[in-house]
Amino acid sequence: MLLKLAWRNIWRNKRRSIIVLISVIVGLTAIVLTDGLSNGMMRQMLFNQINLDVSHLQIHKAGFNSNKIVKNFIPNYKQVETVLRSNPEVEAYSKRVFATCILSSASNSSGVIMYGIDPAEEAKVSIIRNSIIEGRYLSTSKREIIIGKKLADKLGVDVGDKVVAMSNTLNGDIGSDAFRIIGIFQTSSSEFDKMAIYVNASAEQEMLGIGDNYHEFAIITKDYNKVTSLKNIFESKLGEKYEVYTYRDILPMLIYQMELYKESMMILNIIIGLALIFGIINTMLMSVFERIREFGVLMAIGMKNSKLYLMILFEAFILGLFGTLIGLVCGLLLDIPLAHSGIDLSIFATGLEAFGVGAIIYPVLSIGNLINAVLFMPFVAVLGALYPAYKAIKLEPIYAINYV
Repeated sequence: MLLKLAWRNIWRNKRRSIIVLISVIVGLTAIVLTDGLSNGMMRQMLFNQINLDVSHLQIHKAGFNSNKIVKNFIPNYKQVETVLRSNPEVEAYSKRVFATCILSSASNSSGVIMYGIDPAEEAKVSIIRNSIIEGRYLSTSKREIIIGKKLADKLGVDVGDKVVAMSNTLNGDIGSDAFRIIGIFQTSSSEFDKMAIYVNASAEQEMLGIGDNYHEFAIITKDYNKVTSLKNIFESKLGEKYEVYTYRDILPMLIYQMELYKESMMILNIIIGLALIFGIINTMLMSVFERIREFGVLMAIGMKNSKLYLMILFEAFILGLFGTLIGLVCGLLLDIPLAHSGIDLSIFATGLEAFGVGAIIYPVLSIGNLINAVLFMPFVAVLGALYPAYKAIKLEPIYAINYV
């Protein structure tokens, strides 16, 4: 009976009820869109880093990550390969030679990070091959090099030009070699494009004088959520001479930002909820003052204060529930297409690329945040009706019936 009365009371003043509904709808739609955009941005930052050079797991000689010098190459890389090949969770891996270098052209020079790779292996681990915008990807030729677009602009070079790389060798001398640029890549990270260059591993090994050794294994797994357990397995099989890092270990600040984002969404929900509470309080108080005589009659014929109180709360709950459902549908109808097409923010491309995001953001909905918002909004509506309902039950029946 109370639900029926509450439903009828809602539509006795359609304008007032529609205002509350619209408030809830707009609030929830905003939460869905904000959640999708922010979550998508964070995930893009993470996966762009993983797909560029971080990968899911990295294996080095113990101490390499804190002291990236030439002599800290992996003691027995074939043993590492055997362990990786025997694990069914490993999808692909790439052996890398790592060195900080000076790359010089005829007009300029710059400090860079040189990655010596097997082109076929690296293509399975990173997106560098797919990021080539001029020229082509590496072949098996020793003297080929690919560089980032930002670095090419700084050095004033193009495809076909020669550059010279210099770095410390294993015995402490300066090693150098000349390379011909056969490709220029552009990724979502402008900082990476300024610093990274790729050559064949054999060419860098020869330049550094380290034989056929490697500094790093970059590993892609079938399920990135299992990296912690895989890290423990590899550490137990390889021993103390090696160090194994997950992407969470390599990108601690980014992981912290993602955790912080989850907390910030709760704060956003509270802010929107507070705004709605004041609107609902105002609307429900108007409803109470307009129906004083009605409440007086109901109390005079025997309706208990508790039932009158519940009836007003039911009115707010129904409005909050319907507004939540409609807002959720509206948010999903806007968010789902954008998740496929993306939101083009090219006007902010420079700033976004500095963070490694890219100019197009693809929203990603967080199921946990959606559930919290769906449960939170009806609660907020009821919370906003508590004070108006209290005012209603404090009315004296005689006074209320004679109220003009």
